[in-house]
Amino acid sequence: MTRTATLTFAGRTVELPVVDGSEGELAVDISRLRAETGLITLDPGFGDTGACQSAITYIDGEKGILRYRGIPIDQLAEHSTFVEATWLLIYGRLPGRAELDHFNGRLTRHAPLHEAFRHHFEGFPVDAPPMAMLSAMINTLACFSTRYVEMSPEEVDEEAARLLSKVRTIAAYSYRRSMGLPFNYPDPKLSYVANFLHMMFSMPYAQHEASPEVVRALDQILLLHADHEQNCSTSTVRVVGSSRANLFASCAAGVGALWGPLHGGANLAVLEMLEEIHAGGMTAEQALERAKDKHSGFRLMGFGHRVYKNFDPRAVILKRAADRVLGQLGVADPLLDVARRLEERALEDRYFVERKLYPNVDFYSGILLRAMGIPTGMFTVMFAIGRMPGWIAHWREQHGEAGGRIARPRQVYTGPRETAYVPIERR
Repeated sequence: MTRTATLTFAGRTVELPVVDGSEGELAVDISRLRAETGLITLDPGFGDTGACQSAITYIDGEKGILRYRGIPIDQLAEHSTFVEATWLLIYGRLPGRAELDHFNGRLTRHAPLHEAFRHHFEGFPVDAPPMAMLSAMINTLACFSTRYVEMSPEEVDEEAARLLSKVRTIAAYSYRRSMGLPFNYPDPKLSYVANFLHMMFSMPYAQHEASPEVVRALDQILLLHADHEQNCSTSTVRVVGSSRANLFASCAAGVGALWGPLHGGANLAVLEMLEEIHAGGMTAEQALERAKDKHSGFRLMGFGHRVYKNFDPRAVILKRAADRVLGQLGVADPLLDVARRLEERALEDRYFVERKLYPNVDFYSGILLRAMGIPTGMFTVMFAIGRMPGWIAHWREQHGEAGGRIARPRQVYTGPRETAYVPIERR
């Protein structure tokens, strides 16, 4: 028997269906609420509103759980790769060897950009924000495709591989443009991550060769960011996609949402905080004391998380990666020293421990990216590369649903009531 929730309003009672999730979560289906009662719900920020049913990612913030298609994130981070996790998210299962090899081949084949893209990049100022270039160029990809309107499942697969592969090339070219450096062609002999680092840092006279530890750490960063349920940018991709907008337009909109400092700029905010601490001559202990003072105006970035009320499972993985990579690189950077000291002291401080304000994924990803030589202006771009599989998976899931409706939220109007127009000569 279907369970229901009872709503009583103005002497009238209605029964609303209760929907069960596979992990025990419950939701009240209010799709008929307005038709039956004249009421709508009001939930600013949509923190208690389910906009869809999805089989892609599961999060339990209270227990610190993150799973892609049912597989715990720590198992994927230890045994899998970004490319394999991408397949998992998009297709709902782990690939066989032949399938993974074919997918890798697709990514390698689609890595180069059409030569006309050079002219598009040259039209940007050298100091253009990389996220602006990334969004514009993802939309531009639709101009080089004849299959972006109505696509068969096979064509969707091909276009998804094109986008996944070319997004790293666009990102690398955006960086090279901002630095006034020549563009590097993709190297088909290199893996997904190593190829990106080559396009970022190689010079015509010197091939960049990243260490296996760095490649692995960056692969983990991308894997850990590949999807995170209905966050702001993923919800944006779904809202735009609900109009049957093509894959490129929908994901370009996701880039725009991710660009916001409250979403994708968190790891950049960590580095800015570390610079403030270092420039101000503060010790880690002084910084923590200022963070406790509500009147100081100083906020400790990279600690705690809106979703995870215990610990961020991704942060546990990246902490190990940071310990491993920083030791291997031997980078001499005062900001990294500040970060390590801040981490040590916060984990020993009762105030932060009792409030479960542990370092989150943004804290460690910012440290790692800086140690790898990724400039801070590219941090959010790295986030976008990592999140692309999740955006594609959600767009594909949404477009596979029968009878999908265009997103059209309601509002509670609070403006003036009907007011007569006054001619200008009487005002």
